[in-house]
Amino acid sequence: MYKVKVYITLRESVLDPQGAAVQQSLHSLTYNEVSDVRVGKYIELTIEDTDRDLDQLVKEMCEKLLANTVIESYRYDVEEVITQ
Repeated sequence: MYKVKVYITLRESVLDPQGAAVQQSLHSLTYNEVSDVRVGKYIELTIEDTDRDLDQLVKEMCEKLLANTVIESYRYDVEEVITQ
């Protein structure tokens, strides 16, 4: 079994109005040290053992459903879960 952590963020070339709103709110709370905020998504998948190529499987999921690859980029980490 595998635990896959997927991180999805807007591409650098895409404006992030939600990030700008968070940054403005942080500044209004006197956290003026914050110079930029980008808001994204975090998704955890638990994948059972499979004969399929795990990297290819996760890439397909990201590109077909989890991320809008026109405006978002993604990365993921895979860790094997040891069950007793």
